[in-house]
Amino acid sequence: MIVFENIKWKNFLSTGDQWTEISLNESPSTLIVGANGAGKSTLLDALCFVLFNKPFRKISRGQLVNSINEKGLKVEVLFSIGIDEYRVFRGAKPNIFEVYKNNKMVDQDAAAKDTQKYLEQSVLKLNFKSFTQVVILGSSTFVPFMQLNAPVRREVIEDLLDINIFSQMNTILKDRVRNAMSQQRDCDHLLHIAEERVNNQERIISTLADVSATRQKDKKSKIKNNKERIKSEEEQRDILKEEVESLTIGLKNVDDHKVVLDDLRQEQSDINSELKSAAKQLKFFKSHDECPTCSQGIGSDFKETMVGNLETKGKNLTKDFKGLTNKIADAVSVVEKMETLSRNIMETRSKVSSSEREIVRLEMENLKINEEILELQTNTPKIREEKLSLVKFQKELEETQKDCGKIHQTLDEFKVIGNLLKDSGIKSQIIKKYVPIFNNLINKYLHSMDFFVNFTLDEEFKEVIKSRFRDEFSYSSFSEGEKAKIDLALLFTWREVARMKNSVATNLLILDEVFDSSLDAEGTNELLKILHALGISSNIFVISHKGDVLLDKFLRTLRFEKINDFSRMSDDS
Repeated sequence: MIVFENIKWKNFLSTGDQWTEISLNESPSTLIVGANGAGKSTLLDALCFVLFNKPFRKISRGQLVNSINEKGLKVEVLFSIGIDEYRVFRGAKPNIFEVYKNNKMVDQDAAAKDTQKYLEQSVLKLNFKSFTQVVILGSSTFVPFMQLNAPVRREVIEDLLDINIFSQMNTILKDRVRNAMSQQRDCDHLLHIAEERVNNQERIISTLADVSATRQKDKKSKIKNNKERIKSEEEQRDILKEEVESLTIGLKNVDDHKVVLDDLRQEQSDINSELKSAAKQLKFFKSHDECPTCSQGIGSDFKETMVGNLETKGKNLTKDFKGLTNKIADAVSVVEKMETLSRNIMETRSKVSSSEREIVRLEMENLKINEEILELQTNTPKIREEKLSLVKFQKELEETQKDCGKIHQTLDEFKVIGNLLKDSGIKSQIIKKYVPIFNNLINKYLHSMDFFVNFTLDEEFKEVIKSRFRDEFSYSSFSEGEKAKIDLALLFTWREVARMKNSVATNLLILDEVFDSSLDAEGTNELLKILHALGISSNIFVISHKGDVLLDKFLRTLRFEKINDFSRMSDDS
């Protein structure tokens, strides 16, 4: 419960530079009287200004500062909630706004807007509209509950029932939903990137595997071709070996043939020498009749004999020479064939060697290719590295999926909570519970003021008013006096509800010119009964022009007067 204890102000409206101070919990009932313009209603404006930074009446902030002194506006209010004591100090020219809790300033580093929020939401748990519906029933400038639109009516009731926390929670929830949705968008983007990285990596590995398989296939095909070539080379080698063996058989007596040829050539050379010698002797005997050396004559018989012998010898030697030439030709032919055969053997042997080298080369190549195939099958470095990267990307994807899952789960939870925090959710259920209580109290207070109608509010806070004869009326269809009774019934109802909830209950009740309106004498008496029935826990202030009528009805009277254009509280108050 909020217990207002004291309020004071200076340089506020028509109040001068001297403090005007009023104890708010001194008396259960206080009457404030004075002439028009004396400053009776200044209490309302000062209280609303210090708590909510706006006066009760429609007065601009600049007009609140005393027009003569033009500076130094100050208002201070003291109140307690449980064991905690609060002091709120607000001023203009210069601007001042301070909130003290147990003599310690709160939120000194906070902006004024944040401090005001703290004061309304955490301390008072009332905003301006709700405060004026519970604490004050004012004059014509005040907008009664029945003249508020449905959303504002709902706001007032939510404050009274202390369920505006759900609206605050809903506001916070919306911020969190926006943040979560932003996180969701970011997470979905990261998830898409992670999925693409995994898919791309899988495609890389698949491509590498395909390349590896293709390479293995090519290498196996190469081995197969090499084996076919080895087989062909081996077949060719064997044929060449057989050929070499065959040729070698025919080459066994080649040296003997060469010896025979050499002998024949030597014999031919000897015969040729003899033939030349015989030809020289024959020429000598035919051309000489005497010896050139000793000058002795050569006998004709001897000469003929020698010529005949030499010619015969020449013929025989020539015959033998020709016979040897034929033999040599035959021998040369045999030797040349043998030499050709030898070259062919050497060439064939060279081919055999070349074929064997090629076979060895192909076999070595196949061994190397088999090693490469084994490496591709069991230990391909590139694929192994890419698979390690894939495991990393898959882990990142799983973590991102978990994070996104948590965000999605959070959003689902927020959706459920949001449905609960909607006007149609928890608040609606609470309001539905209290609507019958509202209606019972309203009608109770109306009947106590001899206003016999059936007044009901629905869950949307739209009124239905029926007479005893079930005729339906609207608030606007009643007289000003009847409207005043309805407004009072609602005020007392909201205060009773606040007392029941104890969250926004307060000792203070201020009625501004309520008794000066359309209430008749009977209505005035009924209202006084209701006020007196509120008990000692309430401190009621009534501002009125009817001091002569009401003076003996209140335990304390405060009189305001205006002296030298300044409003002040009379000394006899």
